[in-house]
Amino acid sequence: MDDTPRQFLQLFDARMGVVGILAIASTHACLHFHILVDMPMDLAGIAIVFPIVFSIGQAFQRRERALSELAVFSANLEALAFAHRDWPTSDSVRHEARAKKILESIGQKVRTLLKTPTPTLEMEVDELFSELSVSIERLREEGKVAATEISRLNQYLKQTLVSTKQMHNISVYRTPRALRSFTRIFLTVFPVVFGPYFAFLASDSYSAIAYGIAVLYTIVLVGLDNIQEGLENPYDGIGVDDIHLG
Repeated sequence: MDDTPRQFLQLFDARMGVVGILAIASTHACLHFHILVDMPMDLAGIAIVFPIVFSIGQAFQRRERALSELAVFSANLEALAFAHRDWPTSDSVRHEARAKKILESIGQKVRTLLKTPTPTLEMEVDELFSELSVSIERLREEGKVAATEISRLNQYLKQTLVSTKQMHNISVYRTPRALRSFTRIFLTVFPVVFGPYFAFLASDSYSAIAYGIAVLYTIVLVGLDNIQEGLENPYDGIGVDDIHLG
């Protein structure tokens, strides 16, 4: 079943309603007092559309990078698990059980960290990676794993740790806040300032056209902003394009 209508309706929120009401009120006042001005629409593109589209592009790139890092993270965890299971020449069951416990804890803690990043959780994740490093050294001592293979496991450990830090940075650092504030202020001011323009468009026809155009601009501009907001944090599970961490 096509989810397009449902996903489109998710773009509507209280802010869109408020901005729409402001647009209608401004347009009504301009029609009532015959304030009709042919204003340059390029201003809306420069002040609102361009910054939003730029932010959407940046947010989407961050999401794609987060997906790539998540794949590296998961693949290295699996490789470390397989190594603990298959590489030891003695007591492999015990090594596998120890590694499985640590790796499952790392996976759960990292997913929690990405959804709700806190310094405490970050320290707990680092401690788990420290336990994993000790577990690899125990393979050398107790499992009689060759030094070259231990070196390879430490590379897996490093790659997993790097991916974790990269994903954590994506969850903490977002698109430029100043740009977001600038866009949101203009989104609120736009319908009021451009009321005379909406009234001008309907000066030679029905007044309902002015209201319709005002509402249409509101849906387009606020809808684009809501798309960007949904992509802003790819881990929060709110937007339809978010990454499902499980």
